[in-house]
Amino acid sequence: MQAKETLFADLVQGRAQQFQVPLYQRTYSWTEKHLKQLWSDILEQAGLLESQEEKASTHFLGSIVLAPSPQNEATFPRWLVVDGQQRLTTLSLALAAIRDHVADTQPDEAERINEEYLINKRKSGNDHLRLLPTQADRPQFAARVRGTLTDQVVGSGVATAYAFFRKKLVEVDDPAAPQDVFRIEQAITSRLTLVAVTAEPGDNVHRIFESLNNTGLKLSQADLLRNYLFMRLRTRGEHVYETYWLPLQDSLSNDELEQLMWLQLVLDGDDRVRRQDLYAAQQKRFENPRTGEGEIEAYIRELHRRSALFRRLLHPEEEPSPPVRAALRRLDAWQAAVTYPALMLLLDRRERGELDSSETVRALAYIESFLVRRMICRVPTNNLNRIFQAVPGQLPRDVPVAEGLHQLLSSENRFWPDDAELRDKIRKAPFYQYGRWQQRKLVLQRLEESYEHPEPVDFAVAQLTIEHVMPQSPSDEWLRELGEEAAEDETAEELHALFQHTLGNLTLTAVNSELSNHPFERKQDLLNGSHLEMNRRIAATERWGVREILARADEFADRAIALWPAPLRGVGRAERSRDWQLAHQVLAALPQGTWTSYGDLAAFLGSGAQAVGNHLANTPGVAYAYRVLTSEGKVSDGFRWATPQNAESDDVRARLAADGVRFTATGAADPAQRLTADDLAALLAGTDDDDTDGENTAHNNTVAAPGEETRAERFFRQLSADDSPETVEAVRAVLAHWEGLGGWIGHGAGHVTTSAYLMLGEAGGPGRGIWPLTLYPGTGRGGTAEVVFQYLAAREPFIERTLRAEFLARLNTLDGVDIPEGKLELRPNIPLALLEKDRNRKLLTETLTWFRDRWDGRGTS
Repeated sequence: MQAKETLFADLVQGRAQQFQVPLYQRTYSWTEKHLKQLWSDILEQAGLLESQEEKASTHFLGSIVLAPSPQNEATFPRWLVVDGQQRLTTLSLALAAIRDHVADTQPDEAERINEEYLINKRKSGNDHLRLLPTQADRPQFAARVRGTLTDQVVGSGVATAYAFFRKKLVEVDDPAAPQDVFRIEQAITSRLTLVAVTAEPGDNVHRIFESLNNTGLKLSQADLLRNYLFMRLRTRGEHVYETYWLPLQDSLSNDELEQLMWLQLVLDGDDRVRRQDLYAAQQKRFENPRTGEGEIEAYIRELHRRSALFRRLLHPEEEPSPPVRAALRRLDAWQAAVTYPALMLLLDRRERGELDSSETVRALAYIESFLVRRMICRVPTNNLNRIFQAVPGQLPRDVPVAEGLHQLLSSENRFWPDDAELRDKIRKAPFYQYGRWQQRKLVLQRLEESYEHPEPVDFAVAQLTIEHVMPQSPSDEWLRELGEEAAEDETAEELHALFQHTLGNLTLTAVNSELSNHPFERKQDLLNGSHLEMNRRIAATERWGVREILARADEFADRAIALWPAPLRGVGRAERSRDWQLAHQVLAALPQGTWTSYGDLAAFLGSGAQAVGNHLANTPGVAYAYRVLTSEGKVSDGFRWATPQNAESDDVRARLAADGVRFTATGAADPAQRLTADDLAALLAGTDDDDTDGENTAHNNTVAAPGEETRAERFFRQLSADDSPETVEAVRAVLAHWEGLGGWIGHGAGHVTTSAYLMLGEAGGPGRGIWPLTLYPGTGRGGTAEVVFQYLAAREPFIERTLRAEFLARLNTLDGVDIPEGKLELRPNIPLALLEKDRNRKLLTETLTWFRDRWDGRGTS
């Protein structure tokens, strides 16, 4: 191989020649981001030409790797573009745009550009083009080089790039200085340097691909495998490409195609291959000396056949059988991509005639039940990939497919909860704090459908969200009624913590903001007019408390057991040890300087405070068990060290103090350092944006239908209903300051209440960009600003803990704010009423300015 530095003009000018992008290459894929960067570099070099800084350094654009084409001729050299097609295609399109820009006013110059860089004047057909893209891009590219723009492809990268350059040329065109356009041409052809690497005829071109992939110029696994396959198809390549590959490529994105290639390996019984090892695993299969073009063509043909089945998983509306379509839609809504190996196996076996549609529906019901029961019973999801990847290779062969799948998923190590565990968890577990929000919503949707209402709600149209009947922020009236049900050793607050997030207390509604934390009588009136049967049943009760929540939970459990089939042999109550494993995990995650109570831990687990105390007292080795205190922040009278040697040497208060727990004058642990059940759930939830406030992710909606309030207006209406006019005006001032810093305000679609996000960066919700605070109206208890330390920990530059600690320290300078350092992993709240003080408002705006400066790299500390 030979390498030398060159210019675009030196590479393509001169005698007739052609640069061929092999048919196995990926299509043209430069985005506007790439184009803008290139355009900026071109203008910089054109500016140097204008200022006559001829000796200024050129701009290095990258490498071009070429190999002699099998079609090479002595009088007409042809080169395969092994790497660099994106650069060559983009520069050619830029020159075509310049040619067309000057064609009317300077036709001779346009013809010169055409002949020097774009065409082989005396050649016809494909040989007429100096650059011949891969087949998928060829029509669009040829149309722009030949000037016949009759064929338009929506979303074509080639068309987009050409249009980009035409637009930019118009923007920079100065009638007083027409030479500027030709300076841009000169910059492209003689100021952008390339390193041309040329392979010799005997070099292994595919090894070059692999080498490039290992040195930073990354090709996807699908790209590598495609390249390998078509390099092996020396005589059948064109036919196979046009017949099978192009339709396959058109029907799936590159990522989807890679996923299908991996699934094909899994369906063939490879239950250990990782997607990132797809290329190596499939290449190994084809290295058999007996593997010829026929075997490779058969593989691609099978890939093409299965692509239609795979599309039904991605787009369930393409499934012809209505019952199967409905089941696939539910799994799609569940975001159950982890089950694809099993789903593909079922659709594949059905197409082969091994089961019919009714049996397919039954098998899909087992998969749905497996997912739903595990989610309700809080079984960790970390082994789902392994479970479903093993299905094709482990499915019993001596029984029908649906029965075999039922058997396989029911085996002891699959942890498919039985009816007893499902019923128990529906009664006690904080359903609202586990799984993704769309999964929780789907469970409630299926329960509503089970009532078989004669006029069912169209869930595809209805804008429904999950509502707590007993509110998350209970008023004194709610707590007073709960207190009437409390036993001697429990409080209304503890009962609320235990039952607020359970399934029996949740429902679906389109009027969540109206329901809010109103007394039950007000909610009854609103729910009675609902089209959902579950809401009408709530409205028909006289009151709403623990008894009613448990009765509704039992009703839901009966329906859930009927909806989602049980395993053939359940894991039974013995698997409740998973609850204690969850307790151990969350206690091990307690940040320095924090504590929790027996009631908080019990509410998080869906257990009882006494059971929690007994377990901690009798289980050696539980991390931070001594940081579980009474609700008053005192060491329980019944506390004892599970390990005797600790009892001899360790004073509990001394250990707590050593861990950073502070004590009040009364000897109680500082309540500011206490982690509630919600805090404990957040500790294990991580920073997955998709799992957080999922029903509240429509943002920055400043436009409303005629007669309707915008989300911003609704936010301030709800804030005004609960906070003083001074607080509301202080919030307006803070939001105005944020917008003055270049930020923007996103408003939630409404989850009990709306919200306001102080956003920086890309629009589209808090999962994109960065935000320091989320403001919430108070719903009876005063508005709050949630400080999102937990999310900042996954976003540059606040991945650095020292920056988050400085953010916390700045917030703690506000009067009335004292966030303990232990909550740097969580989302603590600040009362908005504190902003009524001029000093606090000034300190917060200064802190927000500091935050903005840290994010965009401006300013100093």
